[in-house]
Parts: sequence; C-alpha cells; structure tokens
Amino acid sequence: MANVKNLKKDINFVLGDIIEAVYLFELSTTGNPTPETNAIIDEAIVAFDNLIAKVNQKNVENKKAHFKQINVELEETANQLIAKINEL
Repeated sequence: MANVKNLKKDINFVLGDIIEAVYLFELSTTGNPTPETNAIIDEAIVAFDNLIAKVNQKNVENKKAHFKQINVELEETANQLIAKINEL
C-alpha cells in the first residue's frame, strides 16, 4: 500500500503547490484575493476532494489501472489549473 500513500502525497503536494502559487500571485499583484483567484483555489480544492475520494474507493476491479488513471487525472487537472494561473 506504499503506492497509495505516495499517490495521496502527490495529490496533496501538487494541488497544494498550485494553491500556493495563486497566493503568491495575489501577494505580488493586488495583495488581495480576486474572484478569479478564488475560483482557481476552489477548483483545486474540489479536484483534491474528488481525487482523494477516488483513491479511497474500495470496490475497484483492477487497482493498478485505477491508480494509473487517477495519476493521469491529477496531471491533467494540474496542467489546467496552471494554465489558468498563467492567464491571470
């Protein structure tokens, strides 16, 4: 189960770093949250909740493929959120 533990850590670190990047953007520009930055943070939190829920699913037929798909989803979500940060 070490892989599940590492996957949970990866989800936490990647999405946490994205939220931190949004906070740094806020500090370096307006100093205050904007509706756009709040939307990105909310989206990252929802993605975190969804991915952790998928990791914790018990009735999975092929665990290896399931966790690989979660990893792919994490990468896609992170890339989308980073693109939104870059557009700010």
